[in-house]
Amino acid sequence: MKADSKLNRIAVLVSVGRHRVSGVSCYSRNDACALEMARTLARAHGAALDVVHAGDASNLALTDYLALGAPRVDVLTCGDADDAAALLADRLRGVPLVLTGMRAEGAYDTGMLPYRVADALGYALIDSALDLAIEGERAAVTQFLPKGFRRRIDAALPAVVTVHPQAGAAPRYAYARAVEGSIEPQRVACAPDSDADAWQIAPAHRKPVKLAAAEKRSGHARMLTATTTESRGGNVVIEGTSVEKAQAILGYLREHRLVDY
Repeated sequence: MKADSKLNRIAVLVSVGRHRVSGVSCYSRNDACALEMARTLARAHGAALDVVHAGDASNLALTDYLALGAPRVDVLTCGDADDAAALLADRLRGVPLVLTGMRAEGAYDTGMLPYRVADALGYALIDSALDLAIEGERAAVTQFLPKGFRRRIDAALPAVVTVHPQAGAAPRYAYARAVEGSIEPQRVACAPDSDADAWQIAPAHRKPVKLAAAEKRSGHARMLTATTTESRGGNVVIEGTSVEKAQAILGYLREHRLVDY
């Protein structure tokens, strides 16, 4: 199989995430799955593996990718207002297979970067990949679909593949690999991103907790509601003052133990 394979080089795009509790920079778990999948393919096909990041080379979170198996991380130094997609596209020209996560876990986590890179390279893009197999010059991908559905896709290389968080790859962290690997910053000519002014960066806010009454019906009764329409009870308060309407709401909350006052 190796003799017939045209896969001689694989690139993985990695990003820097942000811990949801502490806010400290960390590696992206989705990109780590893409890295592990790329390492497996590289071993099977004898292909060279490139791990590329566009951003700040001094970010300590990049050493985590070394511990996860990257032999080296090439960093294209650029700022937040620079066009990272154009820099990555110039770096990846000629690479037959590019893997990355679906989106980052902090900063510009819109999920548009893989699409912009694929468009700049003229490559096909396959998203939500759960597994990936290469035969000759074609890639076979199992794609994740909503509601538990799966779809098998066969596409020609070159291609950009985004890996779904539920992919079967299991990254393993080893501190010894972090010591052996290296971060290689590369100076490149940066061009400003024309769409940077349209974005607004703000801290995330906690979503309000939705109050819901505890379900007391049996499982059979809950399943019937999916096929039949029935009245769930309750009162519609239209008449009365605002105080009376507030009392009705408070009475409902107390009845279902959603408030303790």
